[in-house]
Amino acid sequence: MLVLNESEVARLLDMQSCIAAVEAAFRLRGEGKPASSAVTGLELNGGSLHAKLGALDSTRSYAVAKVNANFPENRARHGLPTIQGVLVLFDASCGRPLAIIDSAIVTALRTAATTAVAAKHLAVRNASSATVIGCGVQARAHIDALCQVRTIKRVIAFDIDRSAAERFADEARQNFDVNAHVATDIGAAARASEIVITCTPSRRALLDVGDVAGGTFIAAVGADNEQKQEISVNLLRASAVVVDDLDQCSRIGDLHHALAAGFMQVGDVRASLGHVVTGRVVGRANDREIIIFDSTGVAIEDVAAAALVYERAESLECRTLPTTTT
Repeated sequence: MLVLNESEVARLLDMQSCIAAVEAAFRLRGEGKPASSAVTGLELNGGSLHAKLGALDSTRSYAVAKVNANFPENRARHGLPTIQGVLVLFDASCGRPLAIIDSAIVTALRTAATTAVAAKHLAVRNASSATVIGCGVQARAHIDALCQVRTIKRVIAFDIDRSAAERFADEARQNFDVNAHVATDIGAAARASEIVITCTPSRRALLDVGDVAGGTFIAAVGADNEQKQEISVNLLRASAVVVDDLDQCSRIGDLHHALAAGFMQVGDVRASLGHVVTGRVVGRANDREIIIFDSTGVAIEDVAAAALVYERAESLECRTLPTTTT
């Protein structure tokens, strides 16, 4: 069984390949092929534990069990990352554990990769500007991912911690050759871009009707448990909603707040991402509608990314084994 730490995962997993692997996983699900997932969580003092299980038949039959700790105050209080965890990759045909993988980079990249897949199919074709609300690890990964599917020229950063937004804007300018600046008003920041990413631990809605312009694609990434919320129920009701997983979003995503309040019904959701990727459902009807992608993080994304990491690690290991001659 391989054990892969954070630095090893970083060397093995690149964004472009991760996007391709995640899109392939959603395509399999959209085609009705084996691509299952489950999620559970536990609230802790100052944070939470999330466990996600997934199985996917791709190059071979894989399954994962990922457990992440999410402590939003970690950086300020303890000098530790917000998200820490491990992922165990299994051979799903026999249950044999194949690898234990540090999950932080896998989580960051596969989440951003999923947003990129959604943006590829749902953002207006000429989108060149992105507003990022919440300027942590996910923000950096998301700009990398968006630049793979759209020609991003301008980035607007917003964070309640202005210094975090300024650091992110500086890094975006240096690493992605974009015009990046910091905004002080969240609504003005959102209205100024064709793509809006919310990646915060917020427990109240950050964006409402009037905060985004027609044609905007919003990827709501932060709401991964029942208490979190980034998008108002009014904005959800006024927009076309695409989900990563309908059952999961109905229970823990921004969508579940609209369902619980009676503002929407499950039938109001336009599609799951897998159906959009396969073309079974048209994702964007016109260039004026607002589309919200409710992204709660589906375990098939973890399987796709972890399988890629494992297969590359296994290939490297095989190449470094000593050879024998007879």
